[in-house]
Amino acid sequence: MDESPASTNGRFRKTLQRIRGILPFASGALAILLALALYNYLFPVEQITKRDVDAAISSALASATPRAAYSADVYRIIQPSIVFIQTEKTGTDGKAENFLGTGVIVDAFGDILTSLHVVKGAEKILLTFADGTQAQAVIALEQPENDIAVLQPSALPQLFIPATLGNPGAMDVGDEVYVVGNPYGLYSSMSAGVISGFGRVFQSPNSNQRIENVIQFDAAANPGNSGGPLLNRNGHVIGIVIGLVNPTDESFFVGIGFAVPIGTAVGGMGLPPY
Repeated sequence: MDESPASTNGRFRKTLQRIRGILPFASGALAILLALALYNYLFPVEQITKRDVDAAISSALASATPRAAYSADVYRIIQPSIVFIQTEKTGTDGKAENFLGTGVIVDAFGDILTSLHVVKGAEKILLTFADGTQAQAVIALEQPENDIAVLQPSALPQLFIPATLGNPGAMDVGDEVYVVGNPYGLYSSMSAGVISGFGRVFQSPNSNQRIENVIQFDAAANPGNSGGPLLNRNGHVIGIVIGLVNPTDESFFVGIGFAVPIGTAVGGMGLPPY
């Protein structure tokens, strides 16, 4: 039970009277020690236990802000470099058809890498940049053997950020990868997965062209993702998405996507691979 103030004061006076009786015979140092002893006697210091320390550490850790997920960092890094591509082509029936795809800005000149089948034969190519700026584009370079095209826009945003190119050769099967693009027109969508294999051969169901030495991945990629970047956990572009495999006649993702390594994709541009 806690003592009342009156009881504490009474105990203090009695102890002080005893010390006063001793002080005339005590040296200065002893007097100080006696005073400290009196203070500790009247106001004891509570000892800190291991449980108290553990509780304080747990509280500090619980209140700490966790770091962002790799995927959140990757999206923040690459999103300013993503381009939404809309094309208009004349179909076999003579009517205009619209198609969607993705591109990524890869240099300080505003050149845009995409998949060739996204823009091949288009009468009109409309680009929408991350800040909402829109511009027409023309095909500046084609690599049919790799299904890669380079687009040059008629105008660029006042501020644009080229993507950083990575090194797929430094990656292994099982490493995390991310895809950012415009599946089914859903602007700047992200999916995550892993590298499933290297050195694959891809043949589009709509073409006899065989593309060799591509990267297989399982991050979701659907129509509209073609031409977009395949990214490592640092947000660096390691490939350009060119297609997916589907055992049915439908065009939706079943877990097998392919990307041309970035070194191959930029080879015809005269850019260093990374």
